[in-house]
Amino acid sequence: MPAHQAIRQLTFADAEVVLERAQRLLNAGDVSKVMKTFTSDVVVRFADFPETYGRPPLEAFLRARFARQKNYRLQKQLRAVSGNVIVCYWDAEWEDGHDGRQMEGRGIELLTMRGDEIAKWEATFNVWSKGDGPSLPIV
Repeated sequence: MPAHQAIRQLTFADAEVVLERAQRLLNAGDVSKVMKTFTSDVVVRFADFPETYGRPPLEAFLRARFARQKNYRLQKQLRAVSGNVIVCYWDAEWEDGHDGRQMEGRGIELLTMRGDEIAKWEATFNVWSKGDGPSLPIV
């Protein structure tokens, strides 16, 4: 971003629009439309996957994800807005594309916006088989 371009200060209403759009498009599994919500030089730090730069690796990641996450049902909840950064919590359910297991997950996201597009997507993600409950192998 050019130094002369000011960072847009987001309101809660602005952030809610971004999250509603993301939730709607992800629930529809429409990767082509989801890609239009990101800048061309987007930085992605998703869970323990290697950091990526730009739309092509993000699109490959999302297509692989949706091949595995059938009937994806996502709910995002806005938690905070600071400047151009949106913080949200999310829950999701889906059927595993390999074996049909019912799955659940949840996570936290930080979305750094540039205008109306996501310039950086940072996310944590925990997943488990539905009914088993989450587990963290540190206790």
